[in-house]
Amino acid sequence: MGTHETQGSFEIDMSPGEPLLDGTGRLDFTKTWDGGFVGTGRGLLVSGGDPQSGNAGYVAFETVEGELDGRRGGFALHQFGTMSGGSPTLSYAIVPGSGTGDLTGISGTINLDIVDGHHEVTIRYSLA
Repeated sequence: MGTHETQGSFEIDMSPGEPLLDGTGRLDFTKTWDGGFVGTGRGLLVSGGDPQSGNAGYVAFETVEGELDGRRGGFALHQFGTMSGGSPTLSYAIVPGSGTGDLTGISGTINLDIVDGHHEVTIRYSLA
């Protein structure tokens, strides 16, 4: 079916969870997605390091349900972020094999831009 691209945004609500390891922070979150993907997500973020010094990292896993460009279903997302010397890097992708409903066989990546606290995304995806 080729590669598709859609734009959107999300609002996130985070709450502290029990730390998983000594020195490791945990946040539980819910997201409300809007735009090319309309739906809800729930996930877990685990972080470590010293963000105040500009050196830290996190991993997050999220499951989403909704409608992507008119196709109903769900999938999982994973994020991997680091900050070294204040310079951030981010990998944000759809988990292979996680698609359900009309989104079975989905794969792809997400580009995230945070502007004035607003989360803007570009979702690039393919369907098998």
